[in-house]
Amino acid sequence: MEQQKQAVRIQTSVLNGIEKKTLVWMAQRLPKWVTSDFLTFLGVLGAVIASAGYVLSNYNILYLWIATGGILLNWFGDSLDGTVARVRNTQRPIYGYFLDHNIDGMTLAVVCVGAGFSSMLNLAVSMSVFGAYMLMTVFTYINTHLRGDFRLTYGKMGPTEFRLIIVIINTLVMYVPYIRNYNYHFTVYGTDVVFSMFDFMALGVTAILLIIYIVVFCIDLKKYSKMDPLDKTQKND
Repeated sequence: MEQQKQAVRIQTSVLNGIEKKTLVWMAQRLPKWVTSDFLTFLGVLGAVIASAGYVLSNYNILYLWIATGGILLNWFGDSLDGTVARVRNTQRPIYGYFLDHNIDGMTLAVVCVGAGFSSMLNLAVSMSVFGAYMLMTVFTYINTHLRGDFRLTYGKMGPTEFRLIIVIINTLVMYVPYIRNYNYHFTVYGTDVVFSMFDFMALGVTAILLIIYIVVFCIDLKKYSKMDPLDKTQKND
């Protein structure tokens, strides 16, 4: 099989500098039995814990600490698995790319479904976040295939920044009564709908993701149109 060429990773997020140094520092100190696959498993476990924490928050809002702990564990596993492979020079480009990015979609779905079944977030709104994020993910994977670069951040925002936003929102919901108790009632086709403050925050995140997607899609579409002109066959004749 032809050797897989690794895509150039483009990371320009706000926290990228300090995060990269921290991850390398941790990877160099992890015991040998902590492998990349084990860290990937921890990332999945973190997503399951986060989802459970959101569902449990229906009974006690302080269970959101479980959700926050799950988000942090997901960051630890998901961010370190590739770093450990690079630090130990044990990269498996084909296997790693296939596993890591399939797992990313699964874990995001697990967290969004759990949040959607909590009292904080409408399931439809949660799925809108999932859909918008997956649009950006598909866009990234297509560009990785066509251009050979793997862009992890857009508009100075990446997975770590979004996790941090989730942690901040969880904390605000737990400790700021106005945010936790805010409800807006409206009717859609005769059906009563109640939106929490968290719903509006999630819709804001969805809107930001969609705006970024539309902008970068239009920019790259023009680039690809120039790279692959309509009249190229005529020029070759």
